[in-house]
Amino acid sequence: MNTRQQQLQAFDRLLTIMDQLREQCPWDKKQTMESLRHLTIEETYELGDAILDNNLEEVKGELGDLLLHIVFYAKIASETDAFDIADVSNEICEKLISRHPHIYGDLRVTNEKQVKQNWENLKLKEGKTSVLQGVPKSLPALVKAIRIQDKVAGVGFDWEHPEQVFEKLQEELAELKVEVAAKNQQKMEAEFGDVLFSMINYARFLNIDPENALERTNKKFIKRFQYLEKMASQQGKALKDMTLKEMDVYWEQAKTL
Repeated sequence: MNTRQQQLQAFDRLLTIMDQLREQCPWDKKQTMESLRHLTIEETYELGDAILDNNLEEVKGELGDLLLHIVFYAKIASETDAFDIADVSNEICEKLISRHPHIYGDLRVTNEKQVKQNWENLKLKEGKTSVLQGVPKSLPALVKAIRIQDKVAGVGFDWEHPEQVFEKLQEELAELKVEVAAKNQQKMEAEFGDVLFSMINYARFLNIDPENALERTNKKFIKRFQYLEKMASQQGKALKDMTLKEMDVYWEQAKTL
């Protein structure tokens, strides 16, 4: 591993390169915070993929891409004297110190739950009127539901036992079944949303990240379906011309890979 001095030198090198690119590269000179936004989101998802694939080499590369974006935003802001990378670093340092009084103060905690509850209480003292203010509006619905539930649990609004959450899930499923039978599309959608929200809540009690779980299933399905396509092609067949029974043979083979 690199020493702290080497780490600081590497970061200084990145800052220097960013200065040079902003001054000399036509593409880099043209960028704004708005133009970088969608690229940053894309890089974040690529990092997420690398983490789920447990590809540490890719994780390293994607972290570098994200770090570049952070430096890029700070560089753009510095050009109008709004803030620079030192301001960004100092602000997060001050936030971490103020929100960890059990490390930098005299508060005593005994477990992770108390740390999270104290974190949310401190944010309210900092001027936020709702614990849900920190949940970005543009988050995908699944991720937003996870964050909402984490936030409210942090201030004690939560079930006590997983069994209670599972009972609530069963209740929501029964309500969905009623609306499906009634063929009321609007109410079906509402109840389906309640089922998903309850499933996400139950996952939290099982210490399962539902976003990760679903993405792993997506990856598994893609792998198996592509195997099905490959085997059908080797047989000179098109999937649309195969029966479900024929396709199921290859699907079961894919499960063993």
